[in-house]
Amino acid sequence: MFPDLLPAKNGEGVTMTFLQEVIDMLLQYVVKTFDRSTKVIDFYYPNELLQAYNWDLSDQPQSLDGILLNCNTALKYAIKTGHPRYFNQLSTGLDMVGLAADWLTSTANTNMFTYEIAPVFVLLEYVTLKKMREMIGWPGGSGDGIFSPGGAISNLYAMLIARFKMFPEVKEKGMAALPRLVAFTSEHSHFSVKKGAAALGIGTDSVILIKADERGRLIPSELERRIIEARQQGFVPFFVSATAGTTVYGAFDPLVAIADICKKYRIWMHVDAAWGGGLLMSQKHRWKLNGADRANSVTWNPHKMMGVPLQCSALLVREEGLMQSCNQMHASYLFQQDKHYDLSYDTGDKALQCGRHVDIFKLWLMWRAKGTTGFEAQIDKCLELAEYLYNKIKNREGYEMVIDGKPQHTNVCFWYVPPSLRNMEDNEERMSRLMKVAPVIKARMMENGTTMVSYQPHGEKVNFFRMVISNPAAAHQDIDFLIEEIERLGQDL
Repeated sequence: MFPDLLPAKNGEGVTMTFLQEVIDMLLQYVVKTFDRSTKVIDFYYPNELLQAYNWDLSDQPQSLDGILLNCNTALKYAIKTGHPRYFNQLSTGLDMVGLAADWLTSTANTNMFTYEIAPVFVLLEYVTLKKMREMIGWPGGSGDGIFSPGGAISNLYAMLIARFKMFPEVKEKGMAALPRLVAFTSEHSHFSVKKGAAALGIGTDSVILIKADERGRLIPSELERRIIEARQQGFVPFFVSATAGTTVYGAFDPLVAIADICKKYRIWMHVDAAWGGGLLMSQKHRWKLNGADRANSVTWNPHKMMGVPLQCSALLVREEGLMQSCNQMHASYLFQQDKHYDLSYDTGDKALQCGRHVDIFKLWLMWRAKGTTGFEAQIDKCLELAEYLYNKIKNREGYEMVIDGKPQHTNVCFWYVPPSLRNMEDNEERMSRLMKVAPVIKARMMENGTTMVSYQPHGEKVNFFRMVISNPAAAHQDIDFLIEEIERLGQDL
């Protein structure tokens, strides 16, 4: 502890000066983030960055000037994820109200497990989760939910609760008391479904991947066929995870048809709308989630399409009380039954975590600041930009689309074909050369610091660019810049 910072005696002056300097540094960084003439990234290789500074921890305290220097260094090499030309991940942007809310949350520094230590935040979580359930279409916003550390954990919760619903004895007796369970999800779904099965002792072999169509949407007839097959082999189907907005193609599974199948075979239906959930805010695009109201649970990440600062992920459950029954352990030092207020607001026992970060305030405050219509305008703009990109490159020389037709979400997947490959016949040699194009362009982008966009192979398709737009700061000029930059960096390949 610094002898001159609070809680030191007469530490107010030094503390105010120190924090003011930190805030000035942060404000400069915020302004730079939106300046298109600044770099998105100042890239160094890991070993270079390790050697450039002394990062070691020492026994003796550092001076306050040294601490400020550390802050400055951390920001110097941070990726400007709010920069209008950063397109690398599903969560991008830097919202000013969200940022202010995050600062306030850190200052309040409390835990979400009981009303007694987080009264306002617990109530805001209650209000916001109810509103989100209303938007899904559950009558009166009834049900349950929780904010968790990311979509992967929300999906894990869904699988955990689905298993408990079918076999409540699993809580005490474990997997040994159960028949062999199987879960179903699209071959294009997020890896967290398999990861959840591994963590819960169900096993990745028990996750059956269902074939998707050429646009990346799960094929319902294939799902039904595999459910029947699994039952005939003596397995017990307990969980179907449909995806609303797949990570790579941005595809929306046909939720109504999947809901019909889940109802027919009495299987828990989960919708992973981590990426696509934000579209519920848009009158123009919410039809893509038709059928989500029939799900038993939904994952929705406001830190993606809605631009809430990381992290902010919700799991919403249609049946009230189920989450509590599944997870509660009645820790008497936290959840005393003779407290002097309504104990239903002590939400900690329905979570897997004990310590739980306050993720609610930034979402709630942004919603107050924008209203639903503000979020709608922001989301519609991002989808319009994706369509602009698609229309610009679909017939442009040097570009090939990975999937036909206009984008379902803001994902636009394409190959850039440099001049040297344009007249080559489509054979193995061309594929092996094309595979190397995106990684080289991406490396050059990062070394130049001009922009960032993701690439990956998918199934039998070699490396292609996956462009996603979730940053409301992005504009047509940034899409134009990206195309020109890809061409500039890839001409000679």
